[in-house]
Amino acid sequence: MKHWRIALAGLLGLLLIGFALVWFMPARWVLPLLAGRLGGIHLQQVSGLIWDGHAGRVVSAKGEDLGRLDWQLSRGALLRGDPECLVDLQGPRLQFHGRMQGRSATDARWTDVHMRADLDLLNAHLALPGGKPRGTLTADIPKAQLQGGWPLVLDARLEWQDASLRTPRQGDVLLGTLRLTMHGSSGVIDGHLYDSGRGPLRIDGGLQLSPLAWRFNAIAAPREPTPALTRWLAAFGPVDADGVTHIHYTGGLAATMPGGNHG
Repeated sequence: MKHWRIALAGLLGLLLIGFALVWFMPARWVLPLLAGRLGGIHLQQVSGLIWDGHAGRVVSAKGEDLGRLDWQLSRGALLRGDPECLVDLQGPRLQFHGRMQGRSATDARWTDVHMRADLDLLNAHLALPGGKPRGTLTADIPKAQLQGGWPLVLDARLEWQDASLRTPRQGDVLLGTLRLTMHGSSGVIDGHLYDSGRGPLRIDGGLQLSPLAWRFNAIAAPREPTPALTRWLAAFGPVDADGVTHIHYTGGLAATMPGGNHG
């Protein structure tokens, strides 16, 4: 019996030591284990604990300096299996702040998200119909519930400042400032796209998204005669006698419904 007590005490001691190591584990110890899950992003000058850490320099897969990163991970991930993480990235061309509750970024509840990004930094991953986007994108997302990367619940406001598209034929097409609000529940998202009221492009449109279908209807026109913008708009739909382009695009199951062209 005495031997069992000694063995049990030794086992409990080992568990406590292991628990203490995890509780006070330096962030730099865990970094090699996460390297394969960061998509080519490198964290440098790492300090602090895994629960409250700092990276003095975040470098993209292309070698671009994205800024400095601070994070806080709740110890509930260890005690209850319910991780909550606060992320704050501050760089000259990219800023991101948000709180995540969940086991992965694509299956999580995000709150208090604020982002500002130079689209030139993201151009390798972005493409819009008719050209490559340029300018600055800001986003405020009070809440987003993701499942498999798709927002089941969403409340978001986006603004595309100094918006332009680099096109192969028209060169840079200036669009001004564009805004998009999106609200979603049960995986169905409704959006409203509109301009600031002062830029080269006048646009007002509605967007509906779901995992199975999407639809976009809008009217758009140049505020002043601009040949490049006029020619670019003409590729998206019929132009009426007042010079207004009527845009109707659908995809997925929505493409089988009346009222739009296939996108």
